[in-house]
Amino acid sequence: MIKKIFLTTICILFLSPALSAQPLANENKSGLYARSIEQVLRLREDEVDLATAALIISEYWSEMVNGRRYLAALDDMALEIRERLKRRNLGVDFRAIPVMNDYLFGKLRFNSISEASDPNSLFLHTVMDKKQGYCLSMSILYLSIGERLGLPLHGVVVPGHFFVRYDDGRVRFNIETTSKGGNASDEHYISKFKVPRSNGRNIYLKNLTKIQTLGCFFNNLGNSYSDIDDIESALQAFERAVQINPTLSESRANLGNIYLKKGQITKAINEYRAALDINPNDAKTHNNLGNAYTQRGSFSYAASEYMRSVNLDPNFVDAYKNLAFLYSKQGRYGRAISELKKALVLEPDNSGCYSQLGDIYSQMGDYDQAITKYKKALNIQHDSVEAHYGLAICYNKLGMIEDEIFQYKMVLAIKPDMLSALVNLGNAYFGQDKYSVAIEHYNKAALLEPQEPMVYYNLGAAYSNNENYEKAVAAYLKAVQLDPEIGDAHYGLAFGFYQLKKYDLAWKHIKIAQDLGVKITKDQLEAIKSRL
Repeated sequence: MIKKIFLTTICILFLSPALSAQPLANENKSGLYARSIEQVLRLREDEVDLATAALIISEYWSEMVNGRRYLAALDDMALEIRERLKRRNLGVDFRAIPVMNDYLFGKLRFNSISEASDPNSLFLHTVMDKKQGYCLSMSILYLSIGERLGLPLHGVVVPGHFFVRYDDGRVRFNIETTSKGGNASDEHYISKFKVPRSNGRNIYLKNLTKIQTLGCFFNNLGNSYSDIDDIESALQAFERAVQINPTLSESRANLGNIYLKKGQITKAINEYRAALDINPNDAKTHNNLGNAYTQRGSFSYAASEYMRSVNLDPNFVDAYKNLAFLYSKQGRYGRAISELKKALVLEPDNSGCYSQLGDIYSQMGDYDQAITKYKKALNIQHDSVEAHYGLAICYNKLGMIEDEIFQYKMVLAIKPDMLSALVNLGNAYFGQDKYSVAIEHYNKAALLEPQEPMVYYNLGAAYSNNENYEKAVAAYLKAVQLDPEIGDAHYGLAFGFYQLKKYDLAWKHIKIAQDLGVKITKDQLEAIKSRL
């Protein structure tokens, strides 16, 4: 559960008389006294205080943030810039921008980071603490100070980027906060970020309101929650982003990604389609739509989307890999291998491509070739779970049990909670008649996935072979409780109850097993019946 601490009334630190004589432009706005995002979103645009809203979100994110302290620091920055303007006899208009840039990027040395690899880089408090941020977070800082000065600044979004624009109705220019406040034309952004034509269907390159800017913030907030695997908070953030900015393609696509993770495939497809209606040339969204169709089993639609993706971006390795996966599911192994070879031309050291090639050769029954590819993957990435697991499967098929066991142990050293590796390792020991060791691994698997009936079936078989019939019966009963249609589990129960001399229960379950299609001999039936 994310702890929530809300801003109360805003306190401004004591300032010198010279700096505090004249109020800032945002003084007494209702937004300064908002205590939650819900309150912010109910305000009129002219009452919203962007910094207050951003810091409320910071306090949602981390209980360590004291938003009032940061608001006071923003006020001090704005007052300092205003004093610099006064000393130069400059008004609070477009001439203030070079002064503001010199103060922020020169004196205070704020600078940009190219990628937001750390989720914390999104937040205004982090930008102010570290004096660095990426395009959106630096722009939030810039807009917040501009708002306090009364400058007509607006956020502007393009696919994958965010910047600031000065626009007083007469003078209009863009401000790039990732380049120390430098200027760039609209044409630059259109070309570099492949801005789709508007046709009234998107908000790209337009002056955003503060609420729309917050919508962009929620989109990136959703990404931050995704990065820490807080899927429910990510879902809430993306849904809010879409509610605020329904024509922002990225929010639609990101919401689709969350729905897909949650297995809500129809909702995911609808969001991807909405995103592509806004920005039809987004290769990543076509690829993700292909993934949704693949999960739904609509393979022809999936293939079409993957091919559209690589046509839009011929260097998009994931799309080639996904197309290969699709072809392999259809048994079109030659096509699958061809797609992966295209990916390897682009990224010769892509361990995942070699693991995927190993999977395909393994499916074809060419285990020697599969082993070669898996080992190539491991030469590139020693801790590749996929490659170690693939090797284990190949060694199982070749009867190389000790090698199989070693590879499963390697998998579990990297990923201790991998259910299939635990179960298969148990199976390998079972095959060596090492039932106690098999039981140990099956029990670990049952703790990981207590609702998986086949784990309990395997556990029952191991206990039975270890002649612990009471525990065998308990495991088999759990298996049929979860899935009454497992005929072999009923057969195991019949054998266990027979050994425990509970012949009526043995008769009951052997008849159920027979009804479910398990082959029962006449002698087995007679042996139990004679004991009734």
